[in-house]
Amino acid sequence: MSVAITTPDRRYIVVRERLWRRANPDLPETCRTVLVKRLMTARRGVKEAKQSERAGEPGAADALASARAEVDAAKIALGERGPVWWTDGSPDLNRHLVRNTPYAAWFAALSAGEPEPR
Repeated sequence: MSVAITTPDRRYIVVRERLWRRANPDLPETCRTVLVKRLMTARRGVKEAKQSERAGEPGAADALASARAEVDAAKIALGERGPVWWTDGSPDLNRHLVRNTPYAAWFAALSAGEPEPR
């Protein structure tokens, strides 16, 4: 299992050379904990709804849409989606390849001198 790399400004993690926005670090720990539990419950709901859909159960499509909406709401509340949580006016680079962003040189320097993965 690989370890996620966090950008120097702590806004993103890099997964498979792509930036993913982190949760707002300024959220109080109790709030963050509640929101993460909400997110995990919603993700389990998505999994269960997909299983129901594959089994041809009635109402599965509605349950899936509802569960996905709950995942989205939790991610927005955490700051991983929706308006950015930083205030310096920097754009949101979520899901961009790191090599196409201002983080490119920083990321390239991390593996400088190491062999390319095969």
